[in-house]
Amino acid sequence: MKHLQRRLLLVSALFAATAATGFAQAQAQLDQAAPAFSARGADGKAVDLASFKGKTVVLEWTNHDCPYVKKHYNSGNIPTLQKDAAAKGVVWLQVISSAPGEQGFVEGAQAAELNSKRGAAPNNTLLDPSGQLGKLYGAQTTPHIYIVSPEGQLVYKGGIDSIATNKVEDLARAEPYVKLALAEVAAGRKPNPANTKPYGCSVKYAKS
Repeated sequence: MKHLQRRLLLVSALFAATAATGFAQAQAQLDQAAPAFSARGADGKAVDLASFKGKTVVLEWTNHDCPYVKKHYNSGNIPTLQKDAAAKGVVWLQVISSAPGEQGFVEGAQAAELNSKRGAAPNNTLLDPSGQLGKLYGAQTTPHIYIVSPEGQLVYKGGIDSIATNKVEDLARAEPYVKLALAEVAAGRKPNPANTKPYGCSVKYAKS
């Protein structure tokens, strides 16, 4: 029995190591296929990245209680970006990777209510309480933005703009990385810069 238990422990350890290696390799890399996923939307329906092939997709990690997120929503900056993107056929998906009991965790109905109050206009809000999707993409902060091209490649990842503060007055003089990146993709060009430093609150993953 002890021998069997040792073998089971060894197999479990090997599986965990293999899974960790595969996970690291799967993280989002620029100019490569964006990692595939299927996640639950705030409306309870599954959202599959593959279903948006042929469209530009924005993934926005968010946490409504984060001061940096509040800066971009209360000022109207992110809602305006979302509406402009929608007018151009871009799919904008919020992602909430806050774990239950952590700052920013919400259920679907609350996510929808928050967006309504803030005048936000994402196509959907993906609920990721396990943090699986966030870790797949390597999301570090809220906000943290990823842009997937119509061909399914990751073409931008990083900050929403160039000034890493939670002060609304800094918006006017910041370089709007995401706005510029979307314009480049729409014109059939690669964003430049394509990889910028994200800033904000840390993503509130489940404590291990």
